[in-house]
Amino acid sequence: MTLTAEEWTAMLLSLKVSAVAVVFSLPVGIAVAWLLSRREFWGKTLVNGIVHLPLIMPPVVTGYLLLITFGRKGSVGAFLESWFGLVFSFRWTGAALAAAVMGFPLLVRSIRLSMDAVDRRLEAAAATLGAPPPYVFVTVTLPLILPGIAAGAILAFAKAMGEFGATITFVSNIPGETQTLASAIYTYTQVPGGDVAAMRLTLISIAISFAALIASEVLARRLAARMGEG
Repeated sequence: MTLTAEEWTAMLLSLKVSAVAVVFSLPVGIAVAWLLSRREFWGKTLVNGIVHLPLIMPPVVTGYLLLITFGRKGSVGAFLESWFGLVFSFRWTGAALAAAVMGFPLLVRSIRLSMDAVDRRLEAAAATLGAPPPYVFVTVTLPLILPGIAAGAILAFAKAMGEFGATITFVSNIPGETQTLASAIYTYTQVPGGDVAAMRLTLISIAISFAALIASEVLARRLAARMGEG
């Protein structure tokens, strides 16, 4: 299967966008999962709902909200551009932001479920020995939830690879800048004779997403088995 230069660019951009989205959302995802799993506070249900909102809202709505918030005229976007020179709208960084937002619920949910399964008596035992909470988290909780973190990160990566609606609404479909695999497939379906290219990219997208799901399962099992042996 031979890809054109444009198809290679779209595929590599998708991999780049997805990887950046996961790397930057992972620390936030762990913190939010810990907050939802280990703390009781007023508005917890609301926070949980907001976190999972991208899963049930139309992606176009999410993209529009990102545009009016992080666009150049948006409150956050204008501030970031004027103070840090960081621009999201119609840039690949915006595509990464959209992908991160859409994959964030899967990331948090996987980590939270893994954290809920941790025996809290282990954390309490470490705390009674005088270990501060951050040390308990790093040495006890974090190793135990590694399978959940790995699974969540890979699922978020797969979700980011297939993201379309929020991305095209927020950053448009600019070849070489914001045109990911999904938007490239859409473009090829709209032009005469583009069916073959669309099918090539579709098969590649399916293969990458399926490989990510298999990797998630295998990695989670290996980490769980290694922790069981320890």
